Amino acid sequence: MDANQIKFTKTNSDEFYKTLRKRVNQYFKDKEISRYGNANMVVKTIFMLSLYLVPFVLILTFVEASWLSFVMWALMGFGMAGIGLSVMHDANHSAYSKNKFVNVALGKVLYILGGVDMNWRIQHNVIHHTYTNVPGVDEDIDAGGMLRFSPIQKMKSFHKYQHIYAWFLYGLMTFLWITTKDYHQLKRYSKSGLLETQGITKSQMLATIIISKVFYYGVFMVLPLIFADVAWYITVLGFCTMHVIAGLTLASIFQPAHVVPSSTFPVPDPSGNIDADWAVSQLMNTANFAGKARMFSWYVGGLNYQIEHHLFPNICHVHYRKISKIVRDTAFEYNLPYYSYKTFFQAVRAHGQMLHKLGTVEDAPGLH
Repeated sequence: MDANQIKFTKTNSDEFYKTLRKRVNQYFKDKEISRYGNANMVVKTIFMLSLYLVPFVLILTFVEASWLSFVMWALMGFGMAGIGLSVMHDANHSAYSKNKFVNVALGKVLYILGGVDMNWRIQHNVIHHTYTNVPGVDEDIDAGGMLRFSPIQKMKSFHKYQHIYAWFLYGLMTFLWITTKDYHQLKRYSKSGLLETQGITKSQMLATIIISKVFYYGVFMVLPLIFADVAWYITVLGFCTMHVIAGLTLASIFQPAHVVPSSTFPVPDPSGNIDADWAVSQLMNTANFAGKARMFSWYVGGLNYQIEHHLFPNICHVHYRKISKIVRDTAFEYNLPYYSYKTFFQAVRAHGQMLHKLGTVEDAPGLH
């Protein structure tokens, strides 16, 4: 079903979101603070960009030992994930700054990670945030058949092992960014009219993708092959190591927030209606984790507070911890769920359990 045909049912539960927005807005008014980023975001931005770019410069100019080259590439992997989670993400949600230019500029740092910001915004902001966990629409739960992320997808014999091999595939995630994903999305988004809504033509987007890929490979692969004082295969292995670390890190943050035993995976009826208010659907299909892990939350851009992020994507993540109590209390007041795992490892384990269920139980009722 085309995403444009899907509509969330207006029920009495829509009062929840009205009340919640009023309370969250009042929080910022009472505190006399902006919903955008603060000095902490500036420090974090400098740190994450440095974690990615400083090791790269050292690879080109200083590092001679193979083992040290691997260490540098590994640090770049964590920097790559950190930029995506903590900087680019907020910027492309227009939540980093009230200054549009700052958001646009920092959103485009995705180019140095091998991706394209326009495609990312369509997939993440337009599709994922609107149709979270809707099978056949939300691309975040569509792994092309290799992984079964919802009970609506056809189960294949090898899916019974997906709780084991999924982690290997997660490590390949950013390789798709730098190779085929943007081209496939260009085709889909052009056909569905989503490109047009962003004010860009198919030919313009194609040119942007090609130029960005040439730039990325030229800088982050060709330059190290030419200037790094190590064997070429060390550079290639280091480059792959960086992407495996980044991909596994990103997937380990996003997937345990949505593909867990509590998720409902709403299916539209033949008319395209989903029997839930949009905000309630977000609560049903999103989970938090590691709420007390301050340093962990700092690194992952507050995305361990996924519920707050999905309900308020236009608020910078530095505020999620403080508004989480408002969200939780309001959800309970309206007898709505607020799923949260105490630790990151509990969330990862729950995701693994869900992958196992989805790989062994075919019909939806057996999954809940």
